Amino acid sequence: MGTWDVGPFDNDTAADFCGDLDEAAVGERESIISGILTRVIDTAGYLEAPESEQAVAGVALVAAQCPGGEPADPVYGPEEPLPDFTGLRDLALQALDRVMTEPSELMVLWAESDGGPWRANVRRLQNALLPKPPGEQLSLI
Repeated sequence: MGTWDVGPFDNDTAADFCGDLDEAAVGERESIISGILTRVIDTAGYLEAPESEQAVAGVALVAAQCPGGEPADPVYGPEEPLPDFTGLRDLALQALDRVMTEPSELMVLWAESDGGPWRANVRRLQNALLPKPPGEQLSLI
């Protein structure tokens, strides 16, 4: 697997996916993200690693726009401005759930190595996507 670290953009597939986003017209970027998330969610059988890696990168882009989300990778993430993806939060959560549910090649690959840090990153993404209780939301006043 062309992976060099545990972050959502730390693999060849995710870096290429972000490059494809940069090359797409601004109006097409949200449909590219929602498209990969939906394809992953709708995969009933064996989920291949490349689709999962793209979905995790897409999820990270959604999470980056949520309160508490970490910014996208400045080197391998998209360089072009992105539209508001926060409306894709539920879809992103469902996609992460599918990536973490067997049969999932990416989950198996990380289980074969020290996948603890990778799973911790997935949990951080999930936490950023979850709506915050009213008392924890930032006040705009």
